[in-house]
Amino acid sequence: MNDELIEPKELALIQRFLDSLWMENGLSEQTLSSYGSDLKLLSKWLLTKGERLLSCKREHLLSCLSWRVSQGYNPRSTSRLLSTIRRFFRYCIRENILTSDPSSLIDSPKIGRSLPKTITEKEIEQLLAAPNDDVLGLRDLAMLELLYACGLRISELVSLEISQISMLQGVLRVSGKGNKERLVPIGESAIDSIKDYLSASRADLLGKKQCNTLFLSQRGQAMTRQTFWHRIKHYATISGIKKTISPHVLRHAFATHLLNHGADLRSLQMLLGHSDLSTTQIYTYVAQERLKSLHQQHHPRG
Repeated sequence: MNDELIEPKELALIQRFLDSLWMENGLSEQTLSSYGSDLKLLSKWLLTKGERLLSCKREHLLSCLSWRVSQGYNPRSTSRLLSTIRRFFRYCIRENILTSDPSSLIDSPKIGRSLPKTITEKEIEQLLAAPNDDVLGLRDLAMLELLYACGLRISELVSLEISQISMLQGVLRVSGKGNKERLVPIGESAIDSIKDYLSASRADLLGKKQCNTLFLSQRGQAMTRQTFWHRIKHYATISGIKKTISPHVLRHAFATHLLNHGADLRSLQMLLGHSDLSTTQIYTYVAQERLKSLHQQHHPRG
């Protein structure tokens, strides 16, 4: 069933809702697209039952969620759908479009806690030792060092401009989700790698072009997320790391290793750019799992 079967006024309402999220919360296009897809899915499902978004009842929403479970959908995606539905109906109440919220009193589906995948400090050292000292190797090492030193998201890394780095102060000005800025310390090792890249590599990649982005591709343009993801996989392979490595795994490693060495959650929250501390707390479970493993391995009665 395509979008043409959804009533134009419902599509217009969904778009107004998405516009309000963009203006008020600065959500990314990808997140807004997910919200829109969820609401269109609900609208299409309601159509098969002869119902509409603005006239549906609590039992209709429960029936839709039950149908998803019966079809084997991931509980996490169903939980996200319910979150979208709740947010949409709260918007409708606020804008006086509806007087009651059919999504109230619906419990979220229980989902297991998914611990972030990470790698050990030894594996980090193996990965950082993999790039050679040619033009691309110097660039890749600088990117890997910075990713691990600052816990950046890959989108933040590839969009960095030279003006966002202060070598003298040793800090990085990062523009994160919702265009929220944060300052993150870089560390001497990452600074040295960036200096090497700037002095011996970047000019060769840039050629006669002009580009303010810090990390460049072989074409003298900003690196893409996909290209760097493939570079990380390459270095993981040649360094003998068996785990699946991605840019986000290095972000998780940054957080986990800081916590293991005594960092507090509030500081970690600021460094990662999390708006909610509960998002950061997941790393305490990673640290606890590590402590359990060490206890079992080394305690005589473990």
